Order: sequence, then C-alpha cells, then structure tokens
Amino acid sequence: MTESFIADVVLPGNRLGVHDITVADGVIVGLDPVDKPAQQVVFPGLADLHNHGAVGESFPNSDLAGCLTAAQYHRAHGSTTLLASTVSLPAERLLPQLSVLADVAEQGAIDGIHAEGPFINTCRCGAQDPVAIIPGDPDLLQQMITQARGHLRSITFAPETAHAHELIDICAEHNVIVSFGHTDASAEATASAIGYAVSRGATITATHLFNAMPPLHHRKPGAVAALLEAAGAGDVTVELIADGVHLNDKTVDMVLGLVGPAHVTFVSDAMAAAGKADGQYMLGALDVTVADGIARLTTSDGTEGAIAGGTTRVFDQLRRAVRAGHSLPDVLTACTSGHHLLGKSHRATIEAGTPANFIVCDNDLTINRVFREAEEVG
Repeated sequence: MTESFIADVVLPGNRLGVHDITVADGVIVGLDPVDKPAQQVVFPGLADLHNHGAVGESFPNSDLAGCLTAAQYHRAHGSTTLLASTVSLPAERLLPQLSVLADVAEQGAIDGIHAEGPFINTCRCGAQDPVAIIPGDPDLLQQMITQARGHLRSITFAPETAHAHELIDICAEHNVIVSFGHTDASAEATASAIGYAVSRGATITATHLFNAMPPLHHRKPGAVAALLEAAGAGDVTVELIADGVHLNDKTVDMVLGLVGPAHVTFVSDAMAAAGKADGQYMLGALDVTVADGIARLTTSDGTEGAIAGGTTRVFDQLRRAVRAGHSLPDVLTACTSGHHLLGKSHRATIEAGTPANFIVCDNDLTINRVFREAEEVG
C-alpha cells in the first residue's frame, strides 16, 4: 500500500519544515519539501528505557499475555523503543520473570529488559522491597543474563554495592548498560565507579536522576553531582522522569541547560496504573495506591508513602516540556537518545529509503498514528 501526506517534519535538534511524505509498504519512498501549510507534525518515535508496565499489567508481575498488553499500550503511545523493567525480587521470582520477559522480547513487543535492582542500597530503596535487596552478586548477574537469553540490556545497581567492579566487567562483556541509582554513595565514590565503567567501555546511565539519591548539597554533593559532571563530559546519560511529580519542571530545565538534551533520556518509570484510573495496584511485592494520578506505596497509618513509579508515557513528558517553553527539536533529542544507547539510531531519524519509524500528530501534539519498523502500531 502506498500513501502520501503533508506534514511539518521535526527531527532531534532540527526542524526540517513541511514535506510531502510518501510511504509504500511501510518504507519511506518520498520526502520532498513543499510550500504548503501543514495540519500535522511528524517526528521520530520515542525511547523509554525504564518502564514497569501499564493498563493494569506489570512487567515484574504479569504473565506473557499481560506483559504483551502493557508493551502494546506504550508502543501505541509513541515509545518505539522500549525496555521492560523489573524490580528487586528474590532470585526464585526474578529469574523466571526474566524468562517471561525474554519471551516478550522475542515476540518483538519490547527491545530488551532493564533490571532495576536487586544490587541497590536499602537506605535508598524508594519503592523497592528492602527484603529483596542484596549486595552485588556477580554469579547472580550471570544467571540473570542467561535467563534473559541475551535480552538483558540494562541493570540498575548502586556504585557502592559489593563487587561493583565485577558487575561492571560483566555488563561490559555482555553489552548491558550500567545504570547507577538507588544509591547513597558520595560524589567521590560515584565518580570512581563511573571512571572504572568508562575504562571498561561500558555504556553508562543514571537511573532516574535525583530520585532515590541524596539531595544535592553544597557541602555534600553526593551521586547527583558526580553523575551531572559525567553527563556534562559526555560519559553518562541521565534519566529524567519529567512528569512534574518526580521532578519539578525547573529541575528538568536546569539539567537540560547544564548537560544538554543529548545527554538526557526522558523515561516514564511507568507502572501498572499508566492508562488506568486511580486505585490499588502492585509493583513487585508491594502495594501501591494511586490518587490524583500519583502512585505511592500504600501505608497502613495514612502517612504519605514513597513515590512508586509513574503514570505517564514519555510522550506525555515531551508534550509537557514543549508546553513549558522548550523547543520540540530539543525535547526530541532527550526523548530519542535511548535509541542510540540501544544501537537503534535509525529510529531517531526520518529519511527516504528507510523503514517508517515515526509519530504523526496534530499540531497540538495529539497522536494520530505511530509507525515502528515499517508497521503501523495501533
């Protein structure tokens, strides 16, 4: 089938202008500039490297059918590159779930697995089950990689955990992203771990920067300062949950201005409540209450529990940032950097002769269509 439409084409860092786009059997065969008004805007699909689920389904908990449902939801809302995230779980639960998620990956519904834990710091557990958190265990990491059948693409661990260098070595050998987070480490210890990971050729990210870390303090800068410095040097890409809940919009502005959007990757950290109403949900072994769209751990005494993942999509965060005054090309850079981190750079551009990997929106940034690898997602 061949179809053609007029749209304003926007790329990361560059607005191309209005073009006549022709797609034949899912391949872009024409991309021609025209002097006409456009009622639509087209830009590359987005990347989400930290995502726990949606529409009542949870990647750490659900069966194959449920995980496929959650993945399809995020695909249809613009995340053309997607990692499914686990949480800290005992090995007897984590390893079988990694096998389920490997099945999801082999059906093409996700682009790999992100393991958030279990080698993190209990004092910065956030919405992770402290009972399941353990010191760094290289043997267990090897088992995780084996159980995931080559689909483990990222793991969050604290730089101060035991055997951190061995964990980094294994990640570098198996092309697994080293994502530092859920940490109480000093700036010096974090910088040392980053330096070692750089020396081993590992790809490095920061798991939801600022969240589950000590606040940045002028006399005790902590992991945040080290990760920002490394991002400014081009050694680290920092995850931001730019939803107005996990981070104040001005914090997002500051990071984008400080390190540049190319060293930022917006992530949803979505959990099962994404796309659903307020109510009760599960994240791993923990009960979660969602009220006014904000997910928090359920407490028995009515006190406010820790934030327990997100309820937005990366596309929602893109729209929020644009409405806050950021240019769409700059925001797209931060929303597509994950493609590059996973070796999917072709999904971050729109070129004639390539498979369609783009989103078609109204000018008000309402999604009309999503294409991924020459197929329409819907």
